[in-house]
Amino acid sequence: MASSNNNQDHISELERMRHTASHILAQAVLKFYPDTKLGIGPAIDDGFYYDFEFAEPISEEDLERFEKEMKRIIDENLPMKQSFMKRKDAEKYLKEKDQKFKLELLKDIPDKEISFYITGDNQFVDMCRGPHVESTGKVGAVKLKSIAGAYWRGDEKRPMLTRIYGFAFDTKKELNNYIELLAEAEKRDHRVLGKELGLFIYSDLVGKGLPLWTAKGATIRRILERFIVDEEIKRGYQHVYTPDIAKIELYKTSGHYPYYKDSMYAPIKVDDEEFMLRPMTCPHHFELYSAQKRSYRELPMRIAELAKLYRYEKSGELSGLIRVRSFCLADAHIIAMPSQAHDEINRALDLIEYAAGVFGLEPNKDYRYRLSLGDRSNSEKYFKDDESWDFAENVLREVLAKRDVESYEAPGEAAFYGPKIDIQMKNILGKEDTAFTVQYDFVMPKRFDLKYSDDKGEEQEPVVIHRSSIGAIERIIAFLIEKYGGVFPLWMAPVQVKVLPISDAQADYARQVTERLQSEDIRVILDDRNETLQYRIRDGEVNKIPYMVIVGNKEIETNTVSVRSHGSKEIGLMKIDEFVQALNKEIESKS
Repeated sequence: MASSNNNQDHISELERMRHTASHILAQAVLKFYPDTKLGIGPAIDDGFYYDFEFAEPISEEDLERFEKEMKRIIDENLPMKQSFMKRKDAEKYLKEKDQKFKLELLKDIPDKEISFYITGDNQFVDMCRGPHVESTGKVGAVKLKSIAGAYWRGDEKRPMLTRIYGFAFDTKKELNNYIELLAEAEKRDHRVLGKELGLFIYSDLVGKGLPLWTAKGATIRRILERFIVDEEIKRGYQHVYTPDIAKIELYKTSGHYPYYKDSMYAPIKVDDEEFMLRPMTCPHHFELYSAQKRSYRELPMRIAELAKLYRYEKSGELSGLIRVRSFCLADAHIIAMPSQAHDEINRALDLIEYAAGVFGLEPNKDYRYRLSLGDRSNSEKYFKDDESWDFAENVLREVLAKRDVESYEAPGEAAFYGPKIDIQMKNILGKEDTAFTVQYDFVMPKRFDLKYSDDKGEEQEPVVIHRSSIGAIERIIAFLIEKYGGVFPLWMAPVQVKVLPISDAQADYARQVTERLQSEDIRVILDDRNETLQYRIRDGEVNKIPYMVIVGNKEIETNTVSVRSHGSKEIGLMKIDEFVQALNKEIESKS
C-alpha cells in the first residue's frame, strides 16, 4: 500500500474529527467482537454513528465498554494515515477480513485505486475516502449515545444492522452543554408533549404516519388554517378546493410521476382507469388556470389551497409530525409574467416572514434561507434548459441579496423543474428542517401549455412560482409545540381559560362566568370536579392552560374573578368585563 494525501479542504475540522471518532468506535467494537461485520460510519450534525452486524445482540453495558476503549485509543494519540490499494488487492483484503458490506460498497467505487485509512500501526484499517484528523489524540470529547436498528443502505428488504450513535465535540464543556440542551429538547419533543397535552394520537390499526387529531389538536389546526387563509385572501390569493385523487395521467403530464413515483401511493384502478392519491396540488391548479383563456390583465393569478397530500414515506423515515404520510399543505401557485416574478417572489417571502413573526420566529435566529440549485450535469434529475436555470437562479439570488436574512447556497437541492428558496427552521439544538418553500418553475408552463395573451393579443408563456406560506400544518405545529414547550400563546391555545369554583357553593356563579366567556368566543372549560382546588389548579398547569380563574364567595360578592396565568403567576381580582377586554386584546394582538 502506498501512502498519499487526500486534499479535502472543504470539510471542516470538526467534521473530520467526528469522522475519525466513528473509526475509533469501530476499532473499539472489533476489540470485543472481532467477527463483527462493518457497515458505514459517517460524521453527523452532533457526532457520528457506525453500522454493525453483530453475531449476537449487544447491550447498554457494551456501550460503556466501547466508550472506555475509545477514550483509551484517543489518549494513545495514534496516527491516522491514508493509503491506497489496487482494486484487486482491496477486494482480496476485504474477502480475507470477511467484510461483506465493505465488498458491496467496493463495487460502487469507480476508482482504480481504493482509499483506506490506517489507525496506528495497523491497529485498525478501514476502506474510506476520509478525510480525518492527523491522529486519534486530536479527537475531542466523545460520548456514546444510543443503539438503534438501521436497514443496510436504507432498504427495508436488506439486513437490519445495529447502529451505534455517539456525540463528539472539541471540548468536554461543549459536549456537556450540548447534552444539557438535548435534555431540554427532549422535554420539548413534540411527540412527547403532543401525547401529554392530548393533541394527537397514532393508531396501529389506522397505520403508521397517519396522525389522528383530538378536539384540542384540531382546534390548533383550525386556528392556524383560518389565520393563513384570511391573511392570504387579504394579499390577493384565490382560495380553491381540488380533489385528493386524480388520474395517473395528470402526474405523468406534470412529470412528477417518474421523479416521485417511489414516494407516491400505488395506483387505484377504477373503471379501467388508474387514479392516485395526490402527492402535490400544482397540476390541479394548472387545470383551473387552463379552464379558460387568460389575459395579461389577470396576472399574476395567485391560486391557493389548504391541500391534503399523501406521500409514501419509508417506516424508518417517519418522525412524529415532522415526517408523515398524510399532511395538509398551505400551498399556492402564482402564475405570472416573467417580468412579475421578482416582485411575486418578494411578496411570497414577505408573507412567510410575516407569518413567522406572528409565531415568534426570528430571522437569523430561528430560521435562515437556503438557495437550492440544480445540477446541470444531471439531466435525469433536472430539466435540461441552462438558459432558464440561469435566469431563474439569478432572480432568486437578487431577491435574497436584498433581504436582511442569512442565506446560503445548496447545489443539487432544487426541484426538477427549477431552483427554490427553502426556509430552514432551526430547532433548540440548531438542527435544520425545511419548513416553507418558494420555487421558480419554468417547466410546468410548457408541460401544461399554459398561456396568456399580452397587450398585443399575442400568446405568451407565463412562469409559475410554487410557494408554501406556513408549510405543512403538521410540521409547523411540531415546530411550534417545541418552540413554546407546549405553552401556546393565548390566541393559539386550544383551551384559553379554565374556570374553577372553590366549592359547590360557587357552582352557579362559575357557570355564569363560563357562559359569559363562551359568548365572547373565548375557549373555556369549567372544572367543577369533586377534587381539591389545588389538584384542579395543578391539572391546569400540567395542561399548560394560559389562564385560570378561581371563584369563591368573595368573587361572587364583588362580581369579579381571581385570575392567575400559567406558571402560577397571581394576577389578582378583576371585574369580568375587564378580564374579557384583556383577553380579547391579547388574542387580537397575537402576542
